[in-house]
Amino acid sequence: MNNLIKLSFFFFLFSCVENVDYTNNIKNDVMYLSDDKLEGRKTGTDGEKLAAKFISERFKYLNLSAKGTENYYQDFYFSNRSNPHQEIVFDNKNIDNKIHARNVVGFIDNGGENTVVIGAHYDHLGYGEESSLYYGDEVLIHNGADDNASGIAIILDLASKLINIDASNNYLFIAFGAEELGLLGSNYFNKYPTVDLESINYMFNFDMVGRLNDQNNLAIYGTGTSPIFKQTILSNNKEFKITEHESGQGPSDHTSFYLSDIPVLHFFTGQHSEYHKPTDDFELINFEGLEKISNYIIELVDDLDENGKLKFKKTRDENSRMSPKFSVTLGVMPDYLFDGKGMKIDGVSSNKPAEKGGILKGDIVIQIDKYDIENMMSYMETLSKFKKGDKVTVSVLRNSKIEKINIEF
Repeated sequence: MNNLIKLSFFFFLFSCVENVDYTNNIKNDVMYLSDDKLEGRKTGTDGEKLAAKFISERFKYLNLSAKGTENYYQDFYFSNRSNPHQEIVFDNKNIDNKIHARNVVGFIDNGGENTVVIGAHYDHLGYGEESSLYYGDEVLIHNGADDNASGIAIILDLASKLINIDASNNYLFIAFGAEELGLLGSNYFNKYPTVDLESINYMFNFDMVGRLNDQNNLAIYGTGTSPIFKQTILSNNKEFKITEHESGQGPSDHTSFYLSDIPVLHFFTGQHSEYHKPTDDFELINFEGLEKISNYIIELVDDLDENGKLKFKKTRDENSRMSPKFSVTLGVMPDYLFDGKGMKIDGVSSNKPAEKGGILKGDIVIQIDKYDIENMMSYMETLSKFKKGDKVTVSVLRNSKIEKINIEF
């Protein structure tokens, strides 16, 4: 890089971080983090560093103490894996040719013995080089407004409220890096915590909480990881239709804490057709919904504050079984907020078996040939029994009636 380019880039960074509004505002937070100038916040990029800078400045504005290894930052380095099953090795000593990522960590010290972790990841997919579900020819920025600018906006709003509340717990706010590459930021924190891991009371995680629907559906994972969670969730709920999942494991950062024997809750407003696509922009965020969720969390945290150190409980993990391998698919998006029998369909991909056969959004798959479909796992297990070219009958529940649909994989 020549000197002129370096100088130009310096002024670009300067212009991006100057005149930024650091006052507390959920909408402003989402809009900044999902702006094109951050170029999708891919791990190791300048856009991701701008996001980390913004979050650290927001922590500073809110008077949170720095709790990283260097000010608010907890930097870590790793080599990209050559295959998805290879274990990531962190190496902060030999950093040449390594990917540089960082967690951003702020602390409210109430002088308590125990600390509550409130976290969300801030990285996303950049231009969609990895994990994108966009198949167009044009290279486009994946801004990740819901995934996961929404989660960061929630933890920043919670920090602004909890800083003014007397509590027996301390509060540690962590914006995790490199989640999209395999929960790396939360994994690194649990290996090299900046507080005593034994002092962590419980962990709340927010990932894709920006699309609360008209029915106020809210999925909460990890409800079985402490005996007190279910009653606390229900007794403080005034307006949400909550779908409970007991498992403490899942594809987000709460899993890293669960594996350290820490009670966890993960909050999620559901999958949508913009997931991992360039269309996940701030215009589609339900900002009133984010405020509702934030206020609900304050009620939960306040209630749990009176219960001392929570008991941890291992769960029968929905992800503990090896995911079955299958070579065919219907071409549908499941409704992850559905808690009934079967697998409810939230979207149908064009030119796939489901669409060709006439399966519709809202249908509930209850049987494929002779195999009953109880849930998402049994659906995947059933798919593993078929190969391309097989013809099957799919039974779906539609408007309270069973429809039998013939499809070919």
